[in-house]
Amino acid sequence: MASKAQNLVGAWESYHKLDSGEELKTVYIFSEHYQSKTIYNSKTGHFLSTNGGSWTLSNNTLTEKLEFDTEHPENVGTEMNSEISIGNNTFTLGKDKIRFNRIDDGQPGKLGGAWLMSGRVTNGETQLRNTDGPRKTMKILSGTRFQWIAYNTETKQFMGTGGGTYTTINGEYTETIEFFSRDQTRVGAVLKFNYDLIDGHWHHSGLSSKGDPIHEIWSLRN
Repeated sequence: MASKAQNLVGAWESYHKLDSGEELKTVYIFSEHYQSKTIYNSKTGHFLSTNGGSWTLSNNTLTEKLEFDTEHPENVGTEMNSEISIGNNTFTLGKDKIRFNRIDDGQPGKLGGAWLMSGRVTNGETQLRNTDGPRKTMKILSGTRFQWIAYNTETKQFMGTGGGTYTTINGEYTETIEFFSRDQTRVGAVLKFNYDLIDGHWHHSGLSSKGDPIHEIWSLRN
């Protein structure tokens, strides 16, 4: 089971064409314990839906305990079981046997994992926040892909998400946005930040997508 679970860690993609000709892209990101799945237009980046939470794998069953679900918020807090068959660089999921191809295996991924926003530094003063509460901002990264999601597990409210590809080179963290639920005009934007790992916490600083200075602190989820 452990080796099979390890096989899922990373990012995966699937494409599906609608009768209208619109091509949809579905991206799964699996960290060791958490995952996200997002569907968006492969050409325009128009965001359609996302869900995710914690996951476990037992034999051929993938169990996902949902923390957010834009299409079916009533499912937040429930467990969803799907039949899965894992190959070397593919897996098929569910009764329809939807096929996903591997994007990466979690490498190089210096920031790979599931992170929760745990604080900010403002005017040199560090302000920490409780990550155990129902309102969360999570960022989940594979070796090459990222997604952030803001949500509330208690009210089942979804506040927003965005994602795409990232690199970490010489202390610089660069995001290229492929979808953004709040503002589709951000699709294609390239954002550069400084990053540092201090005592296991990710310090993320630079200018936000609006051009405002930010210094965020993120902590890995267990």
